[in-house]
Amino acid sequence: MARIDRKKTVAVKVGGVQIGGCQAVVVQSMTNTDTADAKATARQTIDLAKAGSELVRITVNNKEAAAAVPEIVARVRDAGYNTPIIGDFHYNGHILLAEYKDCARALSKYRINPGNVGAGRHHDDNFKRMIDVAIENDKPVRIGVNWGSLDQALLARLMDENAKLPEPLDAQDVMKEAIVRSAIESAELAESYGLSKDHIILSAKCSNVQDLVDVYRELARRGDYALHLGLTEAGMGSKGVVASAAGLAILLQEGIGDTIRVSLTPAPNGDRTEEVIIAQQILQSLGIRSFVPQVTACPGCGRTTSTLFQEMADDIGKYLRAQMPVWRDLYKGVEEMKVAVMGCVVNGPGESKHADIGISLPGTGEEPRAPVFIDGKLRTTLKGANIVPEFIELLNAYIANRYASKTPAQP
Repeated sequence: MARIDRKKTVAVKVGGVQIGGCQAVVVQSMTNTDTADAKATARQTIDLAKAGSELVRITVNNKEAAAAVPEIVARVRDAGYNTPIIGDFHYNGHILLAEYKDCARALSKYRINPGNVGAGRHHDDNFKRMIDVAIENDKPVRIGVNWGSLDQALLARLMDENAKLPEPLDAQDVMKEAIVRSAIESAELAESYGLSKDHIILSAKCSNVQDLVDVYRELARRGDYALHLGLTEAGMGSKGVVASAAGLAILLQEGIGDTIRVSLTPAPNGDRTEEVIIAQQILQSLGIRSFVPQVTACPGCGRTTSTLFQEMADDIGKYLRAQMPVWRDLYKGVEEMKVAVMGCVVNGPGESKHADIGISLPGTGEEPRAPVFIDGKLRTTLKGANIVPEFIELLNAYIANRYASKTPAQP
């Protein structure tokens, strides 16, 4: 694994998961169901947990949603998942948390946006009411500032102060300072009300990669609060994936960030778990954590007119991820295994030798043979129509043999 010096932050316990304190970077996600539909929300929470989300956030936007929270948590626990469930509150959180005490108790953490808890005196009063509930129930809080819902009173004050300077800053820089200041001042206010620092996580999300990097660097420089990273409104498809990876990778490489979410806009009827897989892949590509064996596959060229290697790489990747819930318990360390599925003789044998187990399929005009390398040595050569199932059989045998010695003793 990569040796990235993590910024030392205060550890926060969320349910059974620790965030910060130089522990592993935690992956989280959020449902997009109507929270009032307890059955659908619990089902999606379970799907996200199965995919590897270690925390799941749900919207608590009205009385019906707040009333459904205990049932949602109960359904998830009854299904065998202890994944912490977080309540996302905006505008009326101070009312819902106070009125729906079972909701407040059932959630593992509250997310508060200081930009929309009220204006003027009501801002601090409403914020305090939410912090009081957190203290009463011994729950941590994420103070989540968002670019699109910034505290306008704070921004106006900083803009006025900036206008009086001999050399005023650019308005964009004032905006970024307001984001940082909102997060830190809100955290300090929460502490003044009695919430301990080990119950506070900060986030300051932007939709622009460079702004995100600037803001989080400042947050990390000015304090030691645990930090949640995410590019807000990342977008759909390749844009959302690339922008999220670009922003998060820079910060993670600098040791900034204790938990992450990839906020993708899903395609219509798309799979919400995609954001979990991408978050995991960002961490695994950086060498920060391993979640599933990685498949190396060539991009293809004129030497590889057959689609066999593409189909095989895709099938094996899906097979590895599908097996991980079982393998994770049986074979310690299997998530760090490297598999190569290559399409021709140019780089095929070399990449296969570098992998733990790899196969080099024949390219256009090559002899119809597929050498298989295990731990850098040629083990066998496959031929014929059953190359894929035969390779998977070899793969299963390799995993059982290599990782069986690390299998935890059975009770």
